[in-house]
Amino acid sequence: MELSGISGTLRRGGRPFNAEIRAPLLPVLLAVLALPGPIRAAAIAASAAASAPHAQCRRDSATAPALQRLGTALASGRFVAYTPTTLQVVNGRTTQADPASIRADLAVLRERFDALITYTALNGAQAIPAIAAQLQYRALIIGVWNPLDPAEVAAAIEAARRYPHLVAGISLGNETLLFGRASVAQLEDVIAGLRARLPGLPLSTTEPFHLFLAGGAGAPLLPQLDFLLINVHPLFQSWFRGAPQGTGVQFVVNVGRQIAERFCGPILVKETGEPSGPAGSGFTPQRQAGFYRLLRQQFRSTPQSAFAYFTAFDAPWRAAEASAAAHPEESFWGLYDERRVPKPAALDLPPLTLPPARR
Repeated sequence: MELSGISGTLRRGGRPFNAEIRAPLLPVLLAVLALPGPIRAAAIAASAAASAPHAQCRRDSATAPALQRLGTALASGRFVAYTPTTLQVVNGRTTQADPASIRADLAVLRERFDALITYTALNGAQAIPAIAAQLQYRALIIGVWNPLDPAEVAAAIEAARRYPHLVAGISLGNETLLFGRASVAQLEDVIAGLRARLPGLPLSTTEPFHLFLAGGAGAPLLPQLDFLLINVHPLFQSWFRGAPQGTGVQFVVNVGRQIAERFCGPILVKETGEPSGPAGSGFTPQRQAGFYRLLRQQFRSTPQSAFAYFTAFDAPWRAAEASAAAHPEESFWGLYDERRVPKPAALDLPPLTLPPARR
């Protein structure tokens, strides 16, 4: 959701507003919309038992050490989705991220986060791994925006080779199947090529959760992935506007459980939460903080399952996009504003203690 591709550039893109709700989600929706209730709880359990598939994922001894490090980061780290504040796309023109700005971004984030998920390996993002290593981040999942671009794949490979104790995995695309930027067959080819070059590195892709359910476009990829990144946005569900905030949080928890029935590797909810504005749409910084407060209470991180904070910084430049009229909230997802000032959702998080310097 963080970026979408147009003519080889990057820009913020809106998704079909109810895209995620069009999947066959009976067990999840019953759990959400019938909170709680013994009769419907029994119906949920019966439905899940009748339809639960055999969980799939890739298991290989070559990736086991890296997956163990990733699991440790999921269980005891704190992930945030990150796009550099200076990486902007306005009127189809990309402004490259510069290293000084990336350093300023990551220095601010490091007080409360120790793990990063990025969206592209180009457009100045090549500087992220070195700076993250210097600032003692514990894990970095490198996003490859365009998996069909050999230059971007090569940049991700170079970073993984140079920083093997930092780079925990690569995500090949973000909502690539959802928006038709690549096919399953094309992603399979990229995965196979990457495995040949980096056999010990865990690989994933990112899609809205429903694409990994039975019959979803991403389901055929599950046996080939070492870990899974999913986007779970209550905001884009048809029931969101009239529901209590706790319903949206429970939705995220239930989706995580549902996906775990289908996938046996580590699962990270990469995008979720609420934006902090605009106020005219009912969104406030306090409401954003409240969502994450409830989510921390109900979604306990383990080596197999965790959520990331979405996203690091506001992006007011996105207000100029064509989709802004329908989705004005797209500029307000950050836990920090565009000047790197923390919002209540960030201030709620206890500062982290830096680990001993790497030798």
